[in-house]
Amino acid sequence: ADDLFARADHALGPRAQADTVLAVRRAQAVWRPLERLLPVPTALELTDEELRDLLGGAAGRLAGHGVDVTWPETSTGALTARAVAGADRTPPADLRSFFGGDGTVDLRWRLELDGDPLTDDEAATVADGGAVVRLRGRWILVDARIARKARDRRLPPLTAVEALAVALTGHTDIGGERVRVAPSAWLDALRRALTDPDGGDRPVDQPARLTATLRDYQLRGLRWMDRMTSLGLGGCLADDMGLGKTIQLISLHLLRQERPEDRGPTLVVCPASLLGNWEREVGRFAPGTPVRRYHGPGRTLDGADEGFVLTTYGTMRLDAARLGAHTWGLVVADEAQHVKNPHSSTAKALRLIGARARIALTGTPVENNLSELWALLDWTTPGLLGTHRRFRTRWIAPVEAERVLAANGDGEQHTARLLAQLVRPFLLRRRKTDPGIAPELPPKTETDRPVALTAEQETLYRKQVETVMGEIRAGAGGIARSGLVLKLLTGLKQICNHPAQFLKEDQAPLTGRSGKLELLDELLATITAEGGAALVFTQYVTMARLLERHLRDRGTPAALLHGGTPVAKREELVRRFQDGEFPVFLLSLKAAGTGLNLTRADHVVHYDRWWNPAVEAQATDRAHRIGQTRPVQVHRLIAEGTVEDRIAALLEAKKELADAVLGSGEQALTELSNDELATLVELRSMA
Repeated sequence: ADDLFARADHALGPRAQADTVLAVRRAQAVWRPLERLLPVPTALELTDEELRDLLGGAAGRLAGHGVDVTWPETSTGALTARAVAGADRTPPADLRSFFGGDGTVDLRWRLELDGDPLTDDEAATVADGGAVVRLRGRWILVDARIARKARDRRLPPLTAVEALAVALTGHTDIGGERVRVAPSAWLDALRRALTDPDGGDRPVDQPARLTATLRDYQLRGLRWMDRMTSLGLGGCLADDMGLGKTIQLISLHLLRQERPEDRGPTLVVCPASLLGNWEREVGRFAPGTPVRRYHGPGRTLDGADEGFVLTTYGTMRLDAARLGAHTWGLVVADEAQHVKNPHSSTAKALRLIGARARIALTGTPVENNLSELWALLDWTTPGLLGTHRRFRTRWIAPVEAERVLAANGDGEQHTARLLAQLVRPFLLRRRKTDPGIAPELPPKTETDRPVALTAEQETLYRKQVETVMGEIRAGAGGIARSGLVLKLLTGLKQICNHPAQFLKEDQAPLTGRSGKLELLDELLATITAEGGAALVFTQYVTMARLLERHLRDRGTPAALLHGGTPVAKREELVRRFQDGEFPVFLLSLKAAGTGLNLTRADHVVHYDRWWNPAVEAQATDRAHRIGQTRPVQVHRLIAEGTVEDRIAALLEAKKELADAVLGSGEQALTELSNDELATLVELRSMA
């Protein structure tokens, strides 16, 4: 202005300067820095803060009062800063060591002009300049926050797992603010590989030593677990019950033994009721593979340098330090919902056991309870989801808030989608109803589920054998001997079911006294969590009544049908079950083995054996019949080391004695000699 008014030839008129002063006086009331142009307007040097204020909002206020702000035409362009992860390093040569060790990934601010990255020299210009800098022939406004980022471009580095989380979600938290992050090319390639269930750069076929043929979806599960564990990461295999989680895990163990860097023993932590099942499955699908139980008195890890070591959650909790001192190639948490509470002593003990890789197995959906999801994935892949407190703040609270808004028709569940992107590669969830799986499932799958006796059951069993065999050896013959044999067998079967049945204790506590009952609880918990329904058959009405009371006490909806049930009530119970009013139907074998249509059930549990497969098959066909649209799983509960175990083996082998049993049931066993009978009923240790 002073240059303009100093010119002798200016043609603005004699009042131009006075009008300008009046205009500035009016404008300074809107934007205070204009005071410095008074009393006579000359030149005004703006500070960086004032220039940013003028560009950031004051220009609009001035325009509203009739004062236009004019800028050079070249002052266009958006200067932004984006966080970039992994740009300063080459891809790690050994991803397993990278994820399993102390690997870090750089995180820094990258300045961009209209989305195009600045060079280091240009970024330095921004850092050293003021509120407006000259870039690429244009004057560019520099926001104060952008300037700070330009001056301090390096951020605290990410751990390897944190960097992976950033690559999966495209976000991280910096200074309490959620910031978008661009992963480097190698991190983005790793993200693409992990998000492809069939990804990975090495072909994986089923192990040569596996004595089974994996179904396609099982082979995909094996490839997924192998890829995750070979990277030093872990995962949760959350297949529905009956899809073969055990055989997939056994296959993984065999596959890892083929590679020197992965060899080592596999520790399986599971409920006590599943020890026998694991031992038999390993023997069946991986014959020759060492398998031992680390359970009970005299347990030891001496020589446990290969194969499988099986232990219970209770034993693991007691011996966490000893188990943690051993070298494991793989640690598996079966029925991993047992450690869904991260603050429980069991979950804390499990975290003390180190391994090169960790896999959680569960048939119970976990994606609906975020705290339980955190507990599982923080064990399999520590650091992925941050601390539990941070997880609650960063994920649970926003997800719950968005869910409430979405329920009211307001807003989108953006945070939930981001969380799904983060956890999906580490959680393989398949359901029996999935299009790619249902066609592969057989219509009926039958499984023997061995279970150990409790100490109380063992004591009663041995006493029953000793007492009644003593009476038989004393010389009873004919009908009297047959009666004693049936008394012996009936008593042993009742003891295997539950001591309360044998002792005729109608109101005694039931929990913790029967291995079968513990396994039934495990099965029903998973079945009901998956939205399934089960028929539970027993040949004893007294046992069915005990089960009814037990399930009622546990809050599991169930109903009982037996021979004394009136016809009208029988029909009503069947209708209610078929309509989905309760998920567990307790049935006596004789009363419900024929004539019922119970196709809502996709699971059949034979709590005790009739020792006649034809009778059992008739009972199973209450669910597996015309009208059934889902595969049916049959579970036969067998007490290990007992007469039940031996009869099951005979029936499987189809020996001559088995044929006799098929024809006349338990009566055929009365023809055995004393020594043959003693051998049949002898209690054998399974340790």
